[in-house]
Amino acid sequence: MTDPIYRQALGADYYRLQPELQEYFSLAPGSGTFGVGEGVFEVVGCRQRWLRPLLRLTAGEQAFFPEYGEGVPFRIENHAHLDPFGRSSLTARREIFFPGRTRIFQDTTSVEAGGAGSHVPGNRARLVDYVGRYRRLVTDLDLSATAGGRLRGVSEVSRLFLGPLRLPLPASLDAKAYAEQWWDPAAGEAGRHRIQVKVIQPQLGLVLVYAGHFDYRLEPYPAGNSSAGFLPAYARPDRWERRS
Repeated sequence: MTDPIYRQALGADYYRLQPELQEYFSLAPGSGTFGVGEGVFEVVGCRQRWLRPLLRLTAGEQAFFPEYGEGVPFRIENHAHLDPFGRSSLTARREIFFPGRTRIFQDTTSVEAGGAGSHVPGNRARLVDYVGRYRRLVTDLDLSATAGGRLRGVSEVSRLFLGPLRLPLPASLDAKAYAEQWWDPAAGEAGRHRIQVKVIQPQLGLVLVYAGHFDYRLEPYPAGNSSAGFLPAYARPDRWERRS
């Protein structure tokens, strides 16, 4: 199915989003274009100094990082594609330009049909997010449109895939991400996108935060590639995961 995955997940509520957000989330496999956002994070990273050595151990996963900064430039690319298992997906690759070091943060969000046992209402699609370069951390996404047309997302129960093992994380260990994205018509000369994300773990508190603004555009793939399964090599993970 080549309908944009956020429209599949939100159903009729997709049309409650601000028009600029509808355009942002309109990428679909086979469109021949990808999205590029460039902007500045007013705050980004881990504010808790004592937690940073632990995050440094996991930085190679390209999911968390130990740095913290303010006024940090960043770039995001969004690629809509079919994953190797035929699922409609959106891969996001973020480059965060800390002084002296660039961090990559990447994930792929894929559609799973809603069904028995799913928290997804009605016939809406279920979105599963695979985080990091090895896609070992997996979480369900619960999306909604606010009364003001913003997109709000909360990560639900998480699990780790380590080889053949599927390890659900208990609530006491799980970290939840709370995200909100919106269009700010008063920012810049012609308006800008804004995003705000907080990752909170019950025992550790605020693990990761980023908030900032960015401009966004669509660019064509080289040679006009419009295959539904196309994903540039640099945006592909080191490992794909089929299980959810």
